[in-house]
Order: sequence, then structure tokens, then C-alpha cells
Amino acid sequence: MVPVVSFVGRSNSGKTTLIVKVIAELKKRGYRVGVIKHDAHGFEIDHEGKDSWKHKKAGASTVSLSSAEKFAVIKDVDSEWPPERIIAAYLSDVDIVVAEGFKTSPFPKIEVIRKENSLKPVCANDKRLIALATDAGLSAKVPVFDLNGFKKITSFIIKEIIKKHTAREISLVVDGEPVLLKPFIENLIKDGVTGMLRSLKGCAGATEIELKIRPKKKSAKKPA
Repeated sequence: MVPVVSFVGRSNSGKTTLIVKVIAELKKRGYRVGVIKHDAHGFEIDHEGKDSWKHKKAGASTVSLSSAEKFAVIKDVDSEWPPERIIAAYLSDVDIVVAEGFKTSPFPKIEVIRKENSLKPVCANDKRLIALATDAGLSAKVPVFDLNGFKKITSFIIKEIIKKHTAREISLVVDGEPVLLKPFIENLIKDGVTGMLRSLKGCAGATEIELKIRPKKKSAKKPA
């Protein structure tokens, strides 16, 4: 997993406005940024009449669009993917992932509080709360930043999240859920896979390896 920081807070607290400024500042300082936003109400990103919309309406469960500059995937899911799964699949090549929402996630959190909206934090008892961003002059056990102090907040994220992050050499996702590996198992998988790849043409100098295993389903026994 890449380092992640989640901005949380009540609706209309100013999360998006602050996040946009922090993203721009991180980019200015040379960091590659990925973003993931939680939408509890559902969303549509396709437009009626477009080819991809027609493909989806025709019955495709997954539609992908690709160009020289970008790609997109529209995929039906039976249940909401945990953010860790999305990050592992699509955001593993950035320096930091900025999340909006995900109050119950295991990520470090910065809560945004605007006095016109509410003075009561939603994550006050969350041990993963690392800072507040507010215009209400609140005091807390964690650092408190001015709601407009995006430069100081960016510096805080770099110091406390990016630079303190220890990258794991292997990430394992099983049925959509990330699995924390003990060092012995991590080394066993790494040495086994990389050792076998050395004998394959064009794979000896690989810098990143993706391996997906889908076990065969056991066929049901026919009744006698």
C-alpha cells in the first residue's frame, strides 16, 4: 500500500475545497497524487448517448475506455469495494493517496470543521485522527490547523505520512480484502516468484510484478 491520508468531516464542511488546494501543493512540491472519494449516494460518470453508455445499457457488466493519455473503467460490483482494494488495483504508482470521506477506514485522518456547519467533530474518538483543519479556534489533543492553511497542512502530511511511510515489497489482496503478511511469508513469496521469473525470457529485470490467481471452482457432484 502507498501512504494514504483521509479528509473527513460533515457535509459542506469544506473538505473538497481544502483537498483541491492540498493536491495542487503536493504536485507543486514534486509528489504524485492519487485521489479516492467516497460517495454514499451512488454516482454516474457516463453520459447518455455515448458509445460507452450504449455498451453498458446493452448489458455489459464492465466497460473500459482507453486512449494514449488515460483509461477509465466502469464496472458493476455486487458490494462496495473497500478503498484498500481500489488503491491496490489502480493507485499503487503514486506517492500519496488523498481520500475524501471513509470515516470508518483504517487510514490516518484529518477532520475538517467549519463553524457555520458544526463544531462537533465526527472522529473525536478515533485513534487514527491526526489533525484538525478548522476556522472555529478549537483546541484538541492533535495538531489544529487553520482551515485555509493548506501549505502547513501539506507540510504536515509530507512529514507525518509520506516520509514516515515504510513501503512493503509485497501487497496481497484475497477476494478483495488486503492481507497483512508476516516478514517470513513475505520473503517466501518474493523469493519464490522472483526466482522462477529469472528463468523466463524478458522477465529477469522486472521492477514490478503482478500475479493474480483464481482457483478453479469445485464442480458440484451429480446426483446418483
